[in-house]
Amino acid sequence: MARDLFVVTHAQATHHIEGVVGGWHDSELTPLGRRQAEAIATRIGELTAGAAVEVWSSDLKRAAQTAAPICAQLGVEARLTPGLREKSFGVAGGRPVAWLDEHWRPTAPDDCRLDHPEGVDGAETRRDLMTRVTAAMDEITARDCPVQIIVTHGFALTFVIAAWFRLPVESAGWIGFRPLSGGITHLQQDDRFRDRSLLSFNEQAHLAGVS
Repeated sequence: MARDLFVVTHAQATHHIEGVVGGWHDSELTPLGRRQAEAIATRIGELTAGAAVEVWSSDLKRAAQTAAPICAQLGVEARLTPGLREKSFGVAGGRPVAWLDEHWRPTAPDDCRLDHPEGVDGAETRRDLMTRVTAAMDEITARDCPVQIIVTHGFALTFVIAAWFRLPVESAGWIGFRPLSGGITHLQQDDRFRDRSLLSFNEQAHLAGVS
């Protein structure tokens, strides 16, 4: 079966403008973020016109609020799952970014970061995040639905893409994509060879003029 996944990174949230750490800190969309979410919904409607669609979203507020207008546009309900959450930064969540910068422990450039604890109590490792997101993606892609929308977070997007390509957990120590908020990434599996592709990354054209 051919399959298209459109992966959305949530729109602007309060932690972006307050200078605090996101992670599992349950920030909400800003007024600009809500307008961006409407623009995202319009674009998703164009990309999926006439298709049978499912919407899956992180259960954190900023993702669920981004998913809401998409669901209204498509006439479906979001399936909220903690598996699509952003990386947990433990006790750093909701604290000033400067606090995280002060406590974070980087590794040597040639060290794999897979199990590095980063010096912050309660924070997920990359292995933790990759394992969690992969389980969520396995559930999503096991569904018999040709078009699926996934609403997640900026750092978590890397692991959604990795899981789509069935990369091993160990790869999470090295890979990294850098999206902007409110972007749309298009993943596709063709119906002949069943090859999986990344057709576009973090499309932002729909946000032009949103202010």
